[in-house]
Amino acid sequence: QAQVVQSGGGLVQPGGSLRLSCAASGSIFRMNRVNWHRQAPGKQRELVATITNDGRVHYVDSVKGRFTISRDNAKNTVYLQMNSLKPEDTAVYTCDAEIKTRLADDWVDYWGQGTQVTVSA
Repeated sequence: QAQVVQSGGGLVQPGGSLRLSCAASGSIFRMNRVNWHRQAPGKQRELVATITNDGRVHYVDSVKGRFTISRDNAKNTVYLQMNSLKPEDTAVYTCDAEIKTRLADDWVDYWGQGTQVTVSA
């Protein structure tokens, strides 16, 4: 049994920054791979960033050099730091995390509720 709750997001001007959080709670034994996705109005969902269990990170080309994904395992939390934001970054951002609970032998994927990021002057 686990839950994933997001925080952060909001309205920011072009060139500004935001930090999103993805926190897992419940009977957490370990977090594995965590992803950040986004879906802009009228577009399909896009994988933005990934962090593996051993800290390896991957980004979609459009955010490389601007976004940074990181994790704090002691807090069961993953962050997405977004700098130099552009209007085209406007989307609903959602995280999903592979979590192993104390009752499960296998990894189970849990999704956050999503949060709106709007970049506009």
